[in-house]
Amino acid sequence: MSNDPRSYETFLRERREAILARIADAARRAGREPGEVEAIAVSKTVDADAALLAMRAGWRLFGENRPQELGRKLEALQGSPEAAGVSFDMIGNLQKNKINQVIGRVRLIHSISSGHLAEAVSTRCEARGIVADVLLETNVSGERSKSGFSPDELRASVEGILELPGISVRGLMTMAPAGDADAARRTFSGLRDLAEELRLRTGLPLRTLSCGMSDDFEIAVEEGSTLVRLGRCVFDRGYDLA
Repeated sequence: MSNDPRSYETFLRERREAILARIADAARRAGREPGEVEAIAVSKTVDADAALLAMRAGWRLFGENRPQELGRKLEALQGSPEAAGVSFDMIGNLQKNKINQVIGRVRLIHSISSGHLAEAVSTRCEARGIVADVLLETNVSGERSKSGFSPDELRASVEGILELPGISVRGLMTMAPAGDADAARRTFSGLRDLAEELRLRTGLPLRTLSCGMSDDFEIAVEEGSTLVRLGRCVFDRGYDLA
């Protein structure tokens, strides 16, 4: 971050406007309304001061990968007027021993990657008398390096997951292969088609499709994403948005 917080805040504000314009253009190309798409500022690589400046620049929804960092940010931002009405999502891998650090503190958990994790989150939420809104992480691309249900695993287990009392499934999440626009498009369209299939089977709306990051968010929006997760293009001055 620049030593001049006002200068960095100006950058964050101008970059946000540019990002939202790109999202709107991508939505219109697909015959969608721009308001159908939310953008998350992924603050995992910046400190609380930078996140606070992003709030001043207009961002209201943030994403964190690690429960410990989520806790640090929430503590540091507590009482800040700029943080009023701001929400955090958990977007990274969630270990079972960290569940209690997350539930009740985030708007949405994006990374329910297995039936066992879904059961564990449900059990912890039940014990606290709460229900967590979650997304089911799906490895549409089939990459071994990525976690999540395979589409077939999700088809086989979705009804059981939907019966768990401590969670409410709001939709699906995926990540695309890096650096390959065609593969990204196939991944995002695959998630959209899978969601439609599961809607017909379960009757749930599954409105949220979390896909698209800094390098591919416009493709994701064109293919049906309702929630894009943006880190570098939001916070990094050196990131070329062109």
